[in-house]
Formats: sequence, structure tokens, C-alpha cells
Amino acid sequence: NERNDGEMARLVRKAIDGYFKDLDGEKASGVYDMVINSVEKPLLESVLHKLQGNQSHAAQVLGINRNTLRKKMKAHGIKG
Repeated sequence: NERNDGEMARLVRKAIDGYFKDLDGEKASGVYDMVINSVEKPLLESVLHKLQGNQSHAAQVLGINRNTLRKKMKAHGIKG
């Protein structure tokens, strides 16, 4: 699914470029964690919603272990 991967990458690049532009010379820090946390929560929420909250199926679709999914849900305050 190269087309979607390209679109996703384009959107991430655009967001990162905007972030650095908005810094206006201030020093950036913690960018990796900021981006991962910004993307991870809506990703988990969207997949879980699409799969009617089925955590086992969501974990499979995401390519992660169900316990890892639950840990990430807890970290992001996503109700099961």
C-alpha cells in the first residue's frame, strides 16, 4: 500500500516542518516522543473504533501483542 504510506509520510513531514517553523528560533527538544505520542493515541483510537473495541483483533491489525496494546491504551487514557 505504497500510496497510503507516501501520503502518511507527507502529512508527518508537513506537521514536523510546521512545528519547527512555529518554534521561531527556540530550541527543540523531545521531538521524537512528541511525534510518537501525537500519532499513537489517535491511531489506537481509530483502529479500536473501526473494530468495535475488539482488542485482540486491533492488536493483530496493528501488529502488536494484545498486552502491549492494553499498556498503550492505559498510557493514553483510552478506555477498553
